[in-house]
Amino acid sequence: MVTSFGWFYWAILSAGFAALTAIFAKIGIQGVDSDLATLIRTLIIIVVLGAFVAYAGKWSNPLELSSRTWLFLGLSGLATGASWVCYFRALKLGDASQVAPVDKFSLVLVAVFAVIFLGERPSVRDWSGIALVAGGVLLLAFKR
Repeated sequence: MVTSFGWFYWAILSAGFAALTAIFAKIGIQGVDSDLATLIRTLIIIVVLGAFVAYAGKWSNPLELSSRTWLFLGLSGLATGASWVCYFRALKLGDASQVAPVDKFSLVLVAVFAVIFLGERPSVRDWSGIALVAGGVLLLAFKR
């Protein structure tokens, strides 16, 4: 059982930045192909993260990582890229207030995948919250 709530601080910041991502992206993709916009965003992320890793002194030789680490970080990168392409296309076509909640359906999928692939066992209380999120996604996505 996790007793520290240090993760919560970072998760709240992540949510805040994710919300800003939707707003900034919706404004930024006006008049631009969504795939090109995704590429530009990715290049900015590479530069910023590269500078951060160098400044923080966290650089290590990536060739020393295990093949298992490379495999799963590679798969994660491919999934992230696919997610970003789909997200930007959805933002190009729809309202941010509808696209973002559907994107957050990933929370429900993470819980299901964590059970299947990681052996996690959410409590009844956890599943209740996950079900509420799923219901909220449907309610927000299909508003009239």
